[in-house]
Amino acid sequence: MNDRRLIYAAAFLRALATGMAGVLLGLTLARLGFSAAAIGAVLSAGLAGATLALLIVAWAGDRLGRRRCLFGLSLLGALGGLGAALVSEPWAMAAAAFVGILNGMGRDRGAALVLEQAILPATTDDAGRTGAFARYNLLTDIGHALGALLAAAPTLLAAAGIDETQAFRAMFLLYAALLATGAPLALKLSASAESGAAGPRRPVSPQSKKIIWKISALFAIDSIAGGFLGSALLSYFFFERFAVPAAMIGGLFFAARVLNALSHLGAAWLAARIGLVNTMVFTHIPSSVLLASVAFAPNFPVAALLFLLREGLVEMDVPTRQSYVMAVVAPEERTWASGVTHLVRLGGWAVAPAFAGWLMQAAALAAPLFIGAGMKIAYDLLLWRAFRKLKPPEERKP
Repeated sequence: MNDRRLIYAAAFLRALATGMAGVLLGLTLARLGFSAAAIGAVLSAGLAGATLALLIVAWAGDRLGRRRCLFGLSLLGALGGLGAALVSEPWAMAAAAFVGILNGMGRDRGAALVLEQAILPATTDDAGRTGAFARYNLLTDIGHALGALLAAAPTLLAAAGIDETQAFRAMFLLYAALLATGAPLALKLSASAESGAAGPRRPVSPQSKKIIWKISALFAIDSIAGGFLGSALLSYFFFERFAVPAAMIGGLFFAARVLNALSHLGAAWLAARIGLVNTMVFTHIPSSVLLASVAFAPNFPVAALLFLLREGLVEMDVPTRQSYVMAVVAPEERTWASGVTHLVRLGGWAVAPAFAGWLMQAAALAAPLFIGAGMKIAYDLLLWRAFRKLKPPEERKP
């Protein structure tokens, strides 16, 4: 139980930093004179670094030690925040983002999450697994919400006479501090957090490999779509389309993350009644339709309403997806399964923002919304067709 609390606390701190960066990173880079294409390139560099870290964790995290890896990832993230606060040239910012696994997506989906998800199922039973993941995601999205609210701070500091660009950059010192604070929590985890990870690595069963590679191929579609729709690019869209200030955008994303957080509890309740896969699919499709409709909004209030309706549904697949993947493999395969599925998702995220930024500049500001929404709907339909008959233990008839 103590391990679960430590995981929850570390994830909350990381989410607080990520939620803030998701709103501020794109706006900060724009104030430094970066083009939309350059902003997308920096976001992709950060996600590429995160993808490399995830690759290492997926294949060697158990051998290196889960606690040691979580500690190191916290320190690397803190270095990324320092880089964002101190460097100014696009190439230097991209390098800092890569080395420091700087996350501008507004949601925490990195290597630390893989390890935490591998540890969480051992802290409960099959019946409580989805609920544990729901509470985990509830706390992370509360962190995302409060982080988005912190994005209003530069505007308040500017009103007090501080240079606004410097105020934006100073927020990344706070980002670094939050991630550094999470480092000692990893070392306080008990030895049971390494359970199943000691000794030579056991081969993954052919059945698990088939399931994970199949579901990962589908996750790749969803992740590329998600890369078109990251918080930094959506913040940039609202700023350019409706000329709203950072404080208002931060407030919007705060409300969005609150809705995300509440939706996780709803997802656990719904999954207990209609199943994990059905919950994933039948909440996700309406959210994509709502997002595409944002592009047609005549003004910011209408766009904000449509966006918030979308945010009330879009994250309901997260705890259900995490619980499902952990349920359909053996306990000793969980780090590998979590690592592979998240690697695919993060890889898609890393590729997409650069293309999205180019499309916003060269084609249409709303182009990523249409492409991302269409790809997500295709993913949902394919997922339901492929996995509706593969049930987790709690859904199988005795």
